[in-house]
Amino acid sequence: MTAATASTTQQPPSKKSVANEGVRKPITWEAFQQKYLSREDGYKYEWVNGLVEKTKRSMDKRQLYLLVNLLRQFSLLKNKGKVMGDLISEPDLFFLANHRRPEVAWLTEEQVYSLAKHGANEVPAFIIEVISSNDQINAVKEKMVNYRDAGVQVVWQIFPKFKQVEVYSGARLGESKVCEGGDVCSAAPALPGFAMPVKDIFYLPE
Repeated sequence: MTAATASTTQQPPSKKSVANEGVRKPITWEAFQQKYLSREDGYKYEWVNGLVEKTKRSMDKRQLYLLVNLLRQFSLLKNKGKVMGDLISEPDLFFLANHRRPEVAWLTEEQVYSLAKHGANEVPAFIIEVISSNDQINAVKEKMVNYRDAGVQVVWQIFPKFKQVEVYSGARLGESKVCEGGDVCSAAPALPGFAMPVKDIFYLPE
């Protein structure tokens, strides 16, 4: 083999390069805030176990009606004095050591003011997530573990493809119920006054 041939022959990748392929490097929360927190590119960025979690936004423009229906129902109940606080879309929150952006989170006025005045890590008692075909099952389960460990009391997982809602509640969110059609989803015990039939969540005028 000539020197010229030897110099152009591709060598197999070293074990070190293979081992490092696809490995994400941890970054600090400060670096995450500067680089990802305000990024608007169709993806949702979260800081989990020191790593950047990048996922497509679950609610695209064809699913915004879900958010409208949820917020409208909450507003009606609030005007009647049956609920308090606010439903907030994609707030930046910490669940113990992990930064998450739930699709919708319920926060009391006291929690909102605490976030504004002190930057405290306020954990919502009630969360709503929209589960799309882009969400991988392991990522969904990891998020639920974070919510359990932080003490979230109720989680609704909305599945637009099946027009179903899975409601998780009880100790460490160990109780689950699949709702569809005329079934009523409740946010009790976190927010007892907030309840909504599944058909109303998916209501879309023709």
